Amino acid sequence: MTLRHRETAFTLRLSWEVARLDLRWEASVEAQIRSAQERGEFDNLPGAGRPIAGRGLPYDESWWIRSFLEREQVPTDLLLPTPLLLRRRIEQLPDEVRDLPTEEAVRAVVAELNAEVLAWLRNPSGPRIAVRPADADAVVQRWQDERRKAVPPTPVAAPTVRRRRSWFRRRRAA
Repeated sequence: MTLRHRETAFTLRLSWEVARLDLRWEASVEAQIRSAQERGEFDNLPGAGRPIAGRGLPYDESWWIRSFLEREQVPTDLLLPTPLLLRRRIEQLPDEVRDLPTEEAVRAVVAELNAEVLAWLRNPSGPRIAVRPADADAVVQRWQDERRKAVPPTPVAAPTVRRRRSWFRRRRAA
């Protein structure tokens, strides 16, 4: 037998051994799955009987991050670049300060937001979008106007007029 024939025979024997190991491995895995089914470990799994989510939709490369955000209920605002996030916070400022009790608290919230805006303006990152600090006086004025509208005017109680009893009822009461 030549060297070439020995190498070919060795390669065939080696590939046959690998194939046998592969078959044994598959048989072992199939046996474990079968025994788990018999024990009922696959019964009542969450999502059983429901269609697979995203089936029939076009492929999306960021499917995993979308599912993570939905599952963990992370607000998508956190994914925005800093200037857009600051602009959104400035837009939502009236809603944020609506329930604050005092003017000082409103001014403190506006001052904190303005400090973040100024910090970003000193060292901008992300897209170049115009972001200006919020006008504290305008926010306080709007807050005061909304509070005046929210407090209903107290109704003035009408004087009660005492009706005189009819002669028949007076006579029966006596």
